[in-house]
Amino acid sequence: MVFALALAMAAMNASAENWDITTADASRFARLALKCVRQEYPNKPDHVMADAADVRGPKAMHPAFYGCYDWHSSVHGHWLLARLLRQYPTLPEAAEIRKALDENLTEKGIAGEVAYLNEKERKSFERTYGWAWALKLEEELLINPSPDSQRWAQNLKPLAAALAKRYEGFLPKQTYAIRTGVHPNTAFGIAFALDYARAAKDQKLEELLVERAKTYYNGDKNYPASWEPGGEDFFSPALLEADLMRRVLSTEDFTAWFHAFLPVLPESLLKPAIVGDRSDPKLVHLDGLNLSRAWCMRNIVRALPSNDPGKKLLADASASHFSAGLSNVASGHYEGEHWLATFAVFMAATPRP
Repeated sequence: MVFALALAMAAMNASAENWDITTADASRFARLALKCVRQEYPNKPDHVMADAADVRGPKAMHPAFYGCYDWHSSVHGHWLLARLLRQYPTLPEAAEIRKALDENLTEKGIAGEVAYLNEKERKSFERTYGWAWALKLEEELLINPSPDSQRWAQNLKPLAAALAKRYEGFLPKQTYAIRTGVHPNTAFGIAFALDYARAAKDQKLEELLVERAKTYYNGDKNYPASWEPGGEDFFSPALLEADLMRRVLSTEDFTAWFHAFLPVLPESLLKPAIVGDRSDPKLVHLDGLNLSRAWCMRNIVRALPSNDPGKKLLADASASHFSAGLSNVASGHYEGEHWLATFAVFMAATPRP
């Protein structure tokens, strides 16, 4: 793989050891999520109305996930709280986190979410970004042995099962991967669902997801990464794809695939994105891009062999992206604050190389 020295220098703005959030960060992020998972408005519903009776407020439609501006952000706001509770059980906010999860992750509330999902006009509801985060939330609850977490996981199980069935029904019909830098990205949807399937020991779903990943992406070569980022991206299509493929290929096969897929890592992929206006709900996506790029690069570094020439370059670029994204999570603008903390915590939760 060809790596220009100038690109390496551009990426080395932060130490590769600068991957973590502090306990103070965890408390700050918990407070952001605690506020937003209970905040019904402003709200941007993904809601197709079948008739006049379908004119409803967010909480009437979504008794569990009504807050955080939109459904998927509410779902991953709950993931953030569950993750912080497991990782930082002595946080000052721990009791309030348990209270919020008790309020929202009830058997009745989740039954309401499943009922909404089964209504007319819901076939493409939150496909597949919201689906993926709901399965990631169930995965997080399942792997925490605490009685509270296991109870919440049991309550959420019907929704997770319904979404797993949606993956099984939809992906065989999706002829082409969706390669966008925003919500519908297929690689992201498969990657998080695959993590869930393995944690839940859902072999049927796992086999489908592995097959779809290989069918969509195994032949990809010479990806035009210099075209990234797009102006409202919060994902890198290139890095998401690589982060998925390291889940389904052996180290040897992934290394060969990765170098064929990205024979050159351009400066535009290695330098953190610049946000022009954090009060704009689309432009602030780029803060999320910096964080999601960071976790993808970190995972790729772990998957490459120790002598790979790209490991240090990607590790340093990951650290610089994480630093850039972390510094702007709490900007004072709800447009970013309702979701960015999740991306920061997910990045910090990504295993070290």
